[in-house]
Amino acid sequence: MEAIFLGSGTSQGVPMIACDCAVCRSPDPRNRRTRSSLHVVMDGLHIQVDAAPEFRLQCLRERIERLDFFILTHGHADHIAGMDDLRRFCDLKGGNALTVYSTEEGMGRVLAIYPYAMTERPIAKGYAAFKLESMPEVLELPQGTIHSTLLPHGGINTLGLVFRERSSGRKLVYYTDCKRVPSAAVELARGADVVILDGLRPQPHPSHLSIDEAVAVAREINAPACWLTHLTHLSDHASLAASLPSGIAPAYDGLRLTL
Repeated sequence: MEAIFLGSGTSQGVPMIACDCAVCRSPDPRNRRTRSSLHVVMDGLHIQVDAAPEFRLQCLRERIERLDFFILTHGHADHIAGMDDLRRFCDLKGGNALTVYSTEEGMGRVLAIYPYAMTERPIAKGYAAFKLESMPEVLELPQGTIHSTLLPHGGINTLGLVFRERSSGRKLVYYTDCKRVPSAAVELARGADVVILDGLRPQPHPSHLSIDEAVAVAREINAPACWLTHLTHLSDHASLAASLPSGIAPAYDGLRLTL
């Protein structure tokens, strides 16, 4: 299994508009964070999780050339705004609609923003077409399974995702954009090889895990490796990496994990 961080930043991105702080001016490329999204390859199956506003540029940078289906964790702008660029993957699927799994909230947002894409086939070559499906608790695939769980994120729930590859047995957890990780989600994540957690900033936030809160969740899950994502300009990559406990590290755009 492979996981590619297309983006590791918060909704404002880093560098942030009109900011002259040390992180936004940093020459360290790991401090240049586009909005969070993840590309997972599981026994040759390509799964895209979320589409940031920079999705097209992320795909070009990481040479993403195949996508079998799409999962939207929730309908906030930094995760849904790039979905129009999924149109190219409809072309590559022979002009067929791309299956989009999400929550009821997420599907409602897709329908509101992309009404022109609610067709079985694109209305013309080069257009997007989406087939909306409610994300099941367990998505059974020939290549493995994807479990989903709901994570509280302000006034909505985000999809937490647990990927298990059939051939290798490797297990990857992706819990982004959440204020806490309920006990059921912790239990679902146990035994993971890699856990990816929301770790917004050092200070508490009303709808995201702070870095200290994410570290506490990582310790509870007790995976051998944990990566923090959705980072703001309040964290310098090198300084944060040096301050975190062993086995926990900040993610960065372009990071590739091979499980």
